[in-house]
Amino acid sequence: MIVNKSLILPQQYSYVFHFVLQVSGVALITIGAFQYSTYSQIGTFAGSSLSKIAIVLIAVGVTIALVSLLGHLGAFLNKSSIVACFICILIIIILLEIFTGAAFYILRSRTALLQMNSGINTQARRVVHQYSPKDRNAINRIQEKFSCCGADSYTDWSRSVGWKNHDAVPDSCCLEKGKGCGHDKDTAHKKGCISAIKLFLVKNLVWVGGVCIALGITEVFGVLVGVCLCLDIKRKNYENIN
Repeated sequence: MIVNKSLILPQQYSYVFHFVLQVSGVALITIGAFQYSTYSQIGTFAGSSLSKIAIVLIAVGVTIALVSLLGHLGAFLNKSSIVACFICILIIIILLEIFTGAAFYILRSRTALLQMNSGINTQARRVVHQYSPKDRNAINRIQEKFSCCGADSYTDWSRSVGWKNHDAVPDSCCLEKGKGCGHDKDTAHKKGCISAIKLFLVKNLVWVGGVCIALGITEVFGVLVGVCLCLDIKRKNYENIN
């Protein structure tokens, strides 16, 4: 049996790449699930629209994982048609990512950021002012998680209609947690949760953006590997015919 040695190296690269791509898809699903949990926690202050970002990450991760399986199958079976299908789908994904990113950053980024900023301000001030029973646990968790107090500052609690003791703050505001510690405002965090959440979101979105850029580079590399593999498979089939 004659083995086409020229095909071995591209196949090896292809297997490695498809494995990396599949791991990337699973990583995106994991990141999306973690982000969804985090965004759901701060949804009381920042609104529920942030959770859509996490859902998109999960959907993209699932798509990439499935596409990587298609490419791996094509490489394993030496089927140029399957590899070509993998290449086409990957190119479509890359183009969609480019067009979506361009539309967001060029046409809507400024408006979206302003709307998000205004939405967080309004939502946070409203929930602190009302301090309704259904939101209290979420508010306290946020204040503990981000080491903050109130919407703009700890003084918001002195004007809250839902918080009756205006001479104190919730115990979740305290630097050192303890029952009744909120009666001493000097031991409470002074910064508000609005600034803390915005800082977290900026860092978080930059990190997620970096992951997506790295994934995009990987996808471009995947197209190149797929094209090389497809050409080698066709060359092998042509040699076998001759």
